[in-house]
Amino acid sequence: MDFGLTEEQRLIVDTTRAFVENELYPHEAEVERTGHLRRELIEEIKAKAIEAGLYAANMPAEVGGAGLDTVSWLLYEKELGRANYALHWTCVARPSNILLAGTDDQKERYLYPCIRGEKWDCLAMTEPGAGSDLRGMKASAVQDGDDFVLNGTKHFISHADIADFAIVFMASGEEDSPRGKRKKITAFFVDKGTPGFNVRDGYRNVSHRGYTNAILEFDNCRLPKSQVLGEVHKGFEVANSWLGATRLQVASTCLGRAERALGHAIEYAAQREQFGQQIGKFQGVSFKLADMATELKAAELLTREAGWKYDQGTVTDQDMAMAKLKATEVLAFIADEAIQIHGGMGLMDDLPLERIWRDARVERIWEGTSEIQRHIISRALLRAVGG
Repeated sequence: MDFGLTEEQRLIVDTTRAFVENELYPHEAEVERTGHLRRELIEEIKAKAIEAGLYAANMPAEVGGAGLDTVSWLLYEKELGRANYALHWTCVARPSNILLAGTDDQKERYLYPCIRGEKWDCLAMTEPGAGSDLRGMKASAVQDGDDFVLNGTKHFISHADIADFAIVFMASGEEDSPRGKRKKITAFFVDKGTPGFNVRDGYRNVSHRGYTNAILEFDNCRLPKSQVLGEVHKGFEVANSWLGATRLQVASTCLGRAERALGHAIEYAAQREQFGQQIGKFQGVSFKLADMATELKAAELLTREAGWKYDQGTVTDQDMAMAKLKATEVLAFIADEAIQIHGGMGLMDDLPLERIWRDARVERIWEGTSEIQRHIISRALLRAVGG
């Protein structure tokens, strides 16, 4: 593995960072203080992102994306991750790559409009009683002739309020397993406005202000079989085939925020004086900076290696779990230490540190909790010796 960046990768980093600093940073204060991302602001930044070639850059070139290899994509995600989450995720959208699993007709209706910035997607798995245990979902899809009838509730569904359609995972049957009965899962495209499909406001969240979540309700929502994504009862296979790298995406955006927080801490430690000298010369502060930088480097190397192995076809669930676990926990550590170095000023909203600190909390929960990641890692270790 070559740790140096290619000329193209340096260009991606420089272009994305400049966009983030010039087009996203100036609007962070507004979004943080209002908790709202104005639609006109979304459209304004989206147009600039499309012009800069940064919109839907996660997608393959053959469908209109940038065609980035995984390491380059993760470098791009890291730079976007420096900014307020609502701004970079909504205005510089990266449609879910699960859309690539659709039929040609489904790609025309859902994938290509998302890449062109004409539509937004959202992904609906989580339920009030089934978070990490997706097999425990109760929302159901029952076949009725050539149709399916959907009933149940999904929650914590990110940006579903502005999405034009949802990719919804429903229990569609049962099968025997060594541990007894387990749910079969089917994925569906559900358009906004479909009778029986209702989207309502979700919960107020301490993390990622302006980035909304919603509750999706299905009440005898009837869909034709053509709305199935992948095969009937094969929803898990579709998810496992296309959604694995999302853990690396989370890791990379966390690295961007951690690096930003560390930068503020270093600058402050070099400028702030107490007792006649810069506070960075006190061991209590200088050792914090050393630990922060070392932990950040370790997290970045784990993430970069997993991305490289993804492109080689050798990545494992353990690799991605380690990257996600380390990066999210390092972000929390660095955010906390950066505030400690700043003292009281670190908690004021004049700086982005209190936001980064708040936002860090959700990263250890969504896309698989830290406990789930540790389970994946330990399971792989034990299986290697027959455990």
